[in-house]
Amino acid sequence: MNFEDLQHSRYARGIWPLALAAAAILMITMGARQSLGLFVAPISDSTGLGIVAISFALAIGQFIWGATQPIFGAVADRYGSGRVLVVGAILLAAGCALTPFVSSQWELTATLGFLMAAGAGAGSFSTLIGASAQRMPPERQAFAAGFINAGGSAGQFVFAPLNQLIIATAGWAAAMYTMAVAALATIPLSLPLVRRAGAESSAAGAHSAAAGSTTPAHSTTPARSAVPHGLSMREQLRIASRDRSYWFLHAGFFTCGFHIAFLVTHLPGEVNLCNLPAQVAATSLAIIGLANIAGSLTAGWLGNVFRMKWLLFWVYFTRAAAIAVYLLAPKTPLTFYLFAAALGFSWLATVPPTAGLVGKLFGVRYLATLFGLTLLSHQIGGFFGAWLGGIALVRFGDFGWMWYADMVLALAAALINLPIREARLVRAQPAAA
Repeated sequence: MNFEDLQHSRYARGIWPLALAAAAILMITMGARQSLGLFVAPISDSTGLGIVAISFALAIGQFIWGATQPIFGAVADRYGSGRVLVVGAILLAAGCALTPFVSSQWELTATLGFLMAAGAGAGSFSTLIGASAQRMPPERQAFAAGFINAGGSAGQFVFAPLNQLIIATAGWAAAMYTMAVAALATIPLSLPLVRRAGAESSAAGAHSAAAGSTTPAHSTTPARSAVPHGLSMREQLRIASRDRSYWFLHAGFFTCGFHIAFLVTHLPGEVNLCNLPAQVAATSLAIIGLANIAGSLTAGWLGNVFRMKWLLFWVYFTRAAAIAVYLLAPKTPLTFYLFAAALGFSWLATVPPTAGLVGKLFGVRYLATLFGLTLLSHQIGGFFGAWLGGIALVRFGDFGWMWYADMVLALAAALINLPIREARLVRAQPAAA
């Protein structure tokens, strides 16, 4: 083994502690957020606040989770991810621990809508994927994003049945306290990201220098950088704001947020309308998380093989088709489980190609900030998905119109990704002897 191969092997081994820590943190922060729909009915019964008021608080949480990501991403880009993750753990734990004491809509909005959502946002995609991308070679970034994303899916698989079990046996307050303890566990999990920051950054530079201009087979990296090096954050934001492809990503991600927030908030209510037990909803959410592990890893791998805009097209188109089939199918537990599996495979599979396209268009220096802004659009859609779902239920007695809107938006998102500017895949030429 020559020196370059040895350096590459050492660097590859050093990547895994970073990726595993990031995936574990996302497992907790996403698991807590994505199981909140199970608390809607218990909180309503306990406090008498009503479905619309609780839906509004959770909708605010969807928005705050997105709004804080570019902020925390910018702080992480400037000062490092360690401090951001610790602050996020404390906020998330505080939001969960204080929720059982609320007695009004505004108090619930403060705990679940602001504290919990902001804490989960600090320990989410923009911070974790941004920190990882800056320390990994380009050919590993798409798969790393998919691997980290799979951690969030594992969180939904773990937390949904766990929270439902605790709610059924000890009450919803005990489930909230359990999530608060889990949130504090992200503090020691963040240590690999803090300790290895300088070492990994140096290793990344050494690896890039050793690699020279070599391009991996099936590379999805453009032949030249999209933007010049040495830009300030303000200059980078100005360039991105004038890029049509960047806004297309925002539009598609808006629909993704609408879809996910509607389902994660109101799927338990849909199950209840079909006169099925609450355990069907918890199992369906767990299946979504389990299926999305496979979907996220597949999307991360395919991002190194196919053009990412086509991946986004098929993910959104598949969602629209799954909703159409669900609306026509009999509402049985098996229908919900199959529906959950189909949706789960594409649930957060949009994240790796979206983050990958942002990195390809603008580089990884400010990826946490630029990707964080797309997540803000995602969560603006999430606000409307969670809030309008509650309004639709109260006004019409079911979620029919929401399903139709969700299907139309998914089709629109599939189409709007096609004009995105993305370099064609090129096969690397063998090095000259």
